[in-house]
Amino acid sequence: MPENDTKQITDIPFSVLDLSPIADGRTPADSFRNTLELARLAEKLGYNRYWLAEHHNMPFIASSATSVVISHVAAGTSKIRVGSGGIMLPNHAPLVIAEQFGTLESLYPGRIDLGLGRAPGTDQLTARALRRDLRSSGEDFPEQLAELRNYFDPSLAQGYSHVKAIPGEGLNIPIWLLGSSGYSAQLAGELGLPFAFASHFSPHNTLPAIQLYRRSFKPSKVLDKPHAMVGLNIIAADTDQEAERLATTLQQQFLNLMRGKEVPLQPPVDNINDIASDYEIAALENQLGTSIVGSPQIVKEKLEKVLDESQADEIMAIAQVYDHKARLHSYEILAEITQLK
Repeated sequence: MPENDTKQITDIPFSVLDLSPIADGRTPADSFRNTLELARLAEKLGYNRYWLAEHHNMPFIASSATSVVISHVAAGTSKIRVGSGGIMLPNHAPLVIAEQFGTLESLYPGRIDLGLGRAPGTDQLTARALRRDLRSSGEDFPEQLAELRNYFDPSLAQGYSHVKAIPGEGLNIPIWLLGSSGYSAQLAGELGLPFAFASHFSPHNTLPAIQLYRRSFKPSKVLDKPHAMVGLNIIAADTDQEAERLATTLQQQFLNLMRGKEVPLQPPVDNINDIASDYEIAALENQLGTSIVGSPQIVKEKLEKVLDESQADEIMAIAQVYDHKARLHSYEILAEITQLK
């Protein structure tokens, strides 16, 4: 498709971002069963990839050991791409990630993605517990990334390295950079890597970051042209009222984070205004402004608007919904709207 053409939602792939949410009254084991059920449904419906995110010390997210959960999902599916959205590289030695993802690619060849972020994915105390010290605070992300890429492709390294990633070396594992600002956008562009923007929690930076990525892009042996993916909160239901009610779980998640209250995913409420102040409602709108919530027609209209503005090459949907059956149905509706398969 020529780059000047306006894209339609039926033209691009759609993918799934899953945090393996832990609902109130449920366990991580329940979350992992639900994750696999959703992944199998996503594969059946024609979604392109299924990513899991690294977060720590959050009672509503079970995907902290991200590569282990990726293996769980890949083993239980057969063709959908499975990966990280993302691995927070400053939390880990690059060699460890190279070995982990080299193992995953060896087990599930041609199906593994490695999405990388530079934020800790947690609070500072937990970051210290993960890293043992905070000398790696994200500023050296380009150096860490270069080291990681060298393990997969030693030809990128300057000189011979005695340290090898086994498994890992010689494997072609797509590396994506993830971000919620311009930093990773520019770096991804300069390195000729695909880029995914976290519009689901940083809506106002979406268009500037994607434009910066495209302006910065230099063709590489990975990509000959930019590939930008946008992550969006998408909650679909049969009616607008039901979708808006389901979305109050996501609103409560961010509300509780603002209040410093860490709890599992909460059941929906009839009206978020009953439990939040005017200031908190404004803050939620600022944080979740690009969320797409509604009946099939509303979701379709809002998706077309996002795509028209961003000209994204791919969209990744996240649905933080308390009721698992309703979450499955949301992805069914989205697949029907976008005519996947």
